[in-house]
Amino acid sequence: MAAKKIKIDNASLKFRKQSQKREQKVIRCSVLIVCEGTKTEPHYFEAFAKKQQGIIVYDIEVKGLGHGTKDVVEKAIDLKNKNKYDRVWAVFDKDEFPAKDFNDAIAIGQNNGIGVAWSNEAFELWYLYHFQNVTTGVPRKDYEEKISAAVNASPKYKSKKKYKYTKKDPNNYEIMTTYGSMDSALRFAEAKHLLYTDTRYAIQNPCTTVYRLVKQLLGKDEELNAELVMEIEGI
Repeated sequence: MAAKKIKIDNASLKFRKQSQKREQKVIRCSVLIVCEGTKTEPHYFEAFAKKQQGIIVYDIEVKGLGHGTKDVVEKAIDLKNKNKYDRVWAVFDKDEFPAKDFNDAIAIGQNNGIGVAWSNEAFELWYLYHFQNVTTGVPRKDYEEKISAAVNASPKYKSKKKYKYTKKDPNNYEIMTTYGSMDSALRFAEAKHLLYTDTRYAIQNPCTTVYRLVKQLLGKDEELNAELVMEIEGI
């Protein structure tokens, strides 16, 4: 004898789905990002604050310090000690700072539990990785021209007006991800970073560890995700 089929009306199905949504836990992750610049990096990272990755909601606080290397790291450490964040990052570039200051800043951050997203020579290297695999050093003065050319050459860029890169443009996140590829940037940046095996960061050019911070903000950091799940489950 065939089993009877139970008909579930649309209202019941809707209620069940709503109940499942209520039961799903939302995990909040607080991230403090202290940046060397006051516009370029803050504008970029603030774009992530509007996004939820899976069940993780990122509460992102970005501070543009206007100072470089050690000042950025020391400020990040100070704020970490005064407040409770799940992750704290310092973001700065090699620029023209002395090699010792640059190397020391990275070491201080690492020794004090701070994530360090550094770039050699400039943050714009991260943008350029959205379009091409940069394997040789690029002088700071050349990034504007190279990024502009890369966007204009993108098959996705249809405007008749030539694009010109501007450091302080609040739309840089959207521009890079629309006409370039975030996945490519993550892949290229990580591959190049892993080729360096010592702590002479000042001569590692080109290199950027911004990809590590971005991976966290995209919910792709498995270590952080596991830590957050364990905390909410009380393990």
